[in-house]
Amino acid sequence: MIELNADIGEGHDDDALMPYLARASIACGGHCGDAASMRAALRRCAEHGVAAGAHPSYPDRAGFGRRRLAASPDEVARWVAEQTETLAEAAAKLGLALAHVKPHGALYNDAADDAALARAVVEGVVRVDRRLAVVGLSGSHLVSAARAAGLAALNEAFVDRRYQTSGRLVSRETPGAVIGEPDAAAAQALALAVGAPLAAEGGTVRIPAETLCVHSDTANALNIARAVHRALHRA
Repeated sequence: MIELNADIGEGHDDDALMPYLARASIACGGHCGDAASMRAALRRCAEHGVAAGAHPSYPDRAGFGRRRLAASPDEVARWVAEQTETLAEAAAKLGLALAHVKPHGALYNDAADDAALARAVVEGVVRVDRRLAVVGLSGSHLVSAARAAGLAALNEAFVDRRYQTSGRLVSRETPGAVIGEPDAAAAQALALAVGAPLAAEGGTVRIPAETLCVHSDTANALNIARAVHRALHRA
């Protein structure tokens, strides 16, 4: 089995996406989100039976968390812990519990390649609740750090992004890096689900995955989610 996830609470059409998801990561104040948006996202997850998790980031609302901030490991751990705890407290008031933590944007990408930063993110999760799983880029330092600390971890892959042969994502700044055509995204999802090689810059690459992400801010996100969901169930 493989699941589909999305990042929510970022000002997009979350309601329409929810029926197609098994897991959702909720913006919790670093790059986006406030008390009202967090409560609304948590309620959506509860209504649809979707596992809810925190989506912490560098505290950079102006840059939407897409810029790396210079910080010590302790600062990064504190940012992750504070944002995750904020969402956990909101969930508890609704009688809910969080399932996972998935960093956002630059923090997600930086923790994939920087082992020290990955450990700092994991330390932030541990400060809140060791029962939380960590979702990270497939084959990344973040997944390894989480497992080394005794936490559950999920390798994540993306149905709407192109890959390099290194297994890292092609930069959004590169033309063609984002897959906006539903059938193409569905084909990539099926390849990821069965471990088939993907076309990549300069060749092919295999990406192990337990969870597949569709970005809620990708153009045509709803149709992509529908196509991927349908293709996975048919297979």
